[in-house]
Amino acid sequence: MLILKQLRRKKSITQSQLAETIGVSLRTIQIYEKENANIPRKRLDRIAAYFELRIDELYAREVNESDVIYEKEDANLKKTHTIQKLEPGKYLLSAPLIMGKGQLDFMKRIDDKTYLSNLPRMGFMVEQVAVGNYLAFEVTNNAMDNGLGNALPQKSIVLGKLISQKQVVKQIGRENSYWVLVYGNSIMCKEITHYDKASKAIRCHSLNNSPEYSDFEVPIADVVAFYKIIKKQVD
Repeated sequence: MLILKQLRRKKSITQSQLAETIGVSLRTIQIYEKENANIPRKRLDRIAAYFELRIDELYAREVNESDVIYEKEDANLKKTHTIQKLEPGKYLLSAPLIMGKGQLDFMKRIDDKTYLSNLPRMGFMVEQVAVGNYLAFEVTNNAMDNGLGNALPQKSIVLGKLISQKQVVKQIGRENSYWVLVYGNSIMCKEITHYDKASKAIRCHSLNNSPEYSDFEVPIADVVAFYKIIKKQVD
């Protein structure tokens, strides 16, 4: 992230001083200051706080402000995220972030665009984008943590694309996708493994094999919203 070098020099601090401030080694800071560096969210939080910026503002400063927001977005679609083209095949998607402590409030105001627009934002580097609505969610438990590379451990952040109920049914069984489900008084991350046409219920599966995360079924009509997980950030 080249902007780190500029921000650091503006504050007149050395790489060693910045490293000590955010709790990493000098070598780590040297890596972070390179273009396209992959910085864990926990470190981004500390860096952004130190420079009194939001994470999306860090990413925004990383690119030339004259770059155009992705032009193929539907102008009539009410969205709260932004997409910025960095280079061919690389985009910065910045979406409102629903933290665990704010989930109840979100469920009450899920259709309030003003509320969503005022939430903190999280930036994700993605290779391709599609028209739609995107939100970021904090994972609040270890239901999807199996200790493997596909895990979604507690405190990780996922980027979800809003998918219609009809499209969800079409995708079940065709691909191994993970979902954020807004259901009842909770927001949960699950894999949907089956749809029963007779009962019109979906089976929700957790990657964690612990008995407390056993499979269960819910009527699909009771799910307020489905967000297909397309990206994750893990500490």
